[in-house]
Amino acid sequence: MTAEDICPEFVTWPERWMGTEKDKIYGQGLLEAMRPFIEHLIMNGLKNRTIRRHMDNLWVLGGEIIRSVSTNDEYGNLAAESLRKSVGPDGGLYCSGFQHEWEMTSYDATCRKLNKFLEGSKQTRSSPD
Repeated sequence: MTAEDICPEFVTWPERWMGTEKDKIYGQGLLEAMRPFIEHLIMNGLKNRTIRRHMDNLWVLGGEIIRSVSTNDEYGNLAAESLRKSVGPDGGLYCSGFQHEWEMTSYDATCRKLNKFLEGSKQTRSSPD
């Protein structure tokens, strides 16, 4: 099972997020930074519907990151680092596009889960052998 099996349009996200060619390239970096988290969800046996909900929220997060990077011309930052800085124990970047409170709640839950995953992988990478 792969991210593309659950969400076939996953590979097209960078093109769908982009306003400029720089956005597309940056978006490809975001996709690769998100992939290990999605693989982690799959390996932990979550149902496809649950993973898809998390992926829908990642789609929103990626769009917000691209909007911020593009607006502030911050393409020099690594996409993985932007992803890491965009989530925290309280949730993710603010998104004004939600119509319902439950959408924001779901989005923040995904961002908290992503933050916990990224913090865990950061500790694993920095652990001495």
